[in-house]
Amino acid sequence: MMDSWATFGADLHLDLSAGRGLRAGLTEALREAARSGRLAAGTRLPSSRTLAADLGIARNTVAEAYAELVAEGWLTARQGSGTRVAERARPRRAAAAAPVRRPARKGPSYSLRPGSPDLGGFPRAAWLSAARRALTDAPNEAFGYAFDGRGRVELRQALAGYLARARGVYADPDRIVLCAGFLHGLTLLAGVLRARRVREVAVEGYGLDFHRNLLVRAGLRTRPLGVDADGARTGELTAAAGAVLLTPAHQFPTGAALTPARRAAAVDWARTTGGLILEDDYDGEFRYDRQPVGALQGLDPDRVVYLGTASKSLAPGLRIGWMVVPPGLLDEVLAAKGPTDWASSALEQLTLAEFITSGAYDRHVRGMRLRYRRRRDELVAAVAGRVGVSGIAAGLHAVLDLPAGTERSVLQSAAWQDLALHGLSSFRHPEAEVAPRDAVVVGYGTPSDSAWSPTLAALAAALP
Repeated sequence: MMDSWATFGADLHLDLSAGRGLRAGLTEALREAARSGRLAAGTRLPSSRTLAADLGIARNTVAEAYAELVAEGWLTARQGSGTRVAERARPRRAAAAAPVRRPARKGPSYSLRPGSPDLGGFPRAAWLSAARRALTDAPNEAFGYAFDGRGRVELRQALAGYLARARGVYADPDRIVLCAGFLHGLTLLAGVLRARRVREVAVEGYGLDFHRNLLVRAGLRTRPLGVDADGARTGELTAAAGAVLLTPAHQFPTGAALTPARRAAAVDWARTTGGLILEDDYDGEFRYDRQPVGALQGLDPDRVVYLGTASKSLAPGLRIGWMVVPPGLLDEVLAAKGPTDWASSALEQLTLAEFITSGAYDRHVRGMRLRYRRRRDELVAAVAGRVGVSGIAAGLHAVLDLPAGTERSVLQSAAWQDLALHGLSSFRHPEAEVAPRDAVVVGYGTPSDSAWSPTLAALAAALP
């Protein structure tokens, strides 16, 4: 028995009841699909043999319908190109009915916003090679639903080896939980802390407001710690806080590294009060003028939750992050995440695992480290003698210290130069008791290579 409709290509439904007889019905159905736009211009139609088999009719019937519509101009047929819907001129509208076109909103021409890598440096060819190998070797079950909330074991194993070697992290693959970036991980941890009846989380006096806002939305109060050249003043931690969020390797945004004494003070606080340390190791791979600063987690894996991502080392668009969770917290984190790994693509996880184990990740990081160091040096040379520069031993940003009272005017001048720039004051916690400091935070990883020189010139023109 012949079906009255079929679906193929661009989800086109053919109703063969519109004409008298099979050929007339098919002809009219195709004509109406092209006329109404349900079948877009340029769409390639199935061969007459394929469509005839789909509809359960004779091939000659389809061929005759195609030929009639080619003659009418609805279809085109070319050797090697098949049969396609023809391009047709749009009917003209009266001038009064023409829509008013508004210019698209244009962002700044140049950007030195911190927190982003050079997206043009993403290793497309190496990533594609890793993706091909990962896809070839992927087990069939990788294409199904993922019922382990921790994520793919291949990536967890690769990360365990890499983090131990490169960051000094004690990472059992079974205690690594994959997530869709740092914010996803922090959201899960905030929910766990709230369920534990934690009411207050200590944060650094300078930091990202959307991290603080996320904690507040979870019902947690944030209390700021002072920040100076030695990092966060962890000696200010009290029993009132159930957790503390730190960037010990490279404080954001000041760039200070947490000193050994303050690291020890944080761990002592956690052991004494039962609190948790949430370690944001956002750009720990990039260091230039110093020995690597290992992860704080290595001092006490039972009291520190280590969080890392591929956002700075590769690209934020990958949406892959990871947490190394203390044993006593693992079940609660997995319960918060849920029984399935819905947040990140299994194929992307497998690709990153292959990228790490093949050595491509290390090669990429080394190459980008040289690239960013060169930019940092050019930045320092461009502003030498005009402003002070700090926080440049590692990372993807620098702090330019300005004369007192000039931060606002420099930001205004940057806007005149069509340059996106952030002042240090925008990162200050509203309750932080810190000495006034006029400065701008320059994300020298953000511009593409082609935009770097004009962006640096725009910055120089904006400075006093």
